[in-house]
Amino acid sequence: MKYQIPNDQNEVLPNKLGLTSLTDINLSEFEGFLKAEIILSERLTPSTKFSVSYILGIHKLALSHLYSFAGKYRDVNISKGGFPFAAARFLNETMKQFEQEILKELPKKYIDRKQLISNIAKVHAELLLIHPFREGNGRTARILANLMCRKAGFSSLKFEKIGEDEFKNYVLAIQVATDGEYRLMEKMIDFIFPD
Repeated sequence: MKYQIPNDQNEVLPNKLGLTSLTDINLSEFEGFLKAEIILSERLTPSTKFSVSYILGIHKLALSHLYSFAGKYRDVNISKGGFPFAAARFLNETMKQFEQEILKELPKKYIDRKQLISNIAKVHAELLLIHPFREGNGRTARILANLMCRKAGFSSLKFEKIGEDEFKNYVLAIQVATDGEYRLMEKMIDFIFPD
């Protein structure tokens, strides 16, 4: 399901490549995110700090070949399945607050797997609740979660384990996080955590 936005501008987004087919756009987006994750994984060090500018950089690296809005906050209000995301006009402040209250509190090193899962769940859920971009929010959040895992010495999360039934719980885990409740997302991250 695509986003619901004013004026129903949710089919084919204007793009730098002049693509008009959703299949072609989806492929170009997929390739961009794949390339971005490879590059960022290669650049990852123990001193890498996850920040708002880092998140903007993930998005820009993945989609700048395709969209002029890559690496920039969306300027339209969006919702999905009747669930509204953060208002576009407050995104700058909302992301600053996300950085101050959550990203800056991440430890440099993790003492155990449980602490890492807890932090990934919180970061992942909050970023998805904010939905700062016009397109590519879930993929940006998944790359960030994978990089958090890799920085801590683990391999990537196994998002492919989230099937149709689990996806309903994944969406619910995001929605209940609006009240600061992350236990469902922690269960989801634990379920897809690498062996």
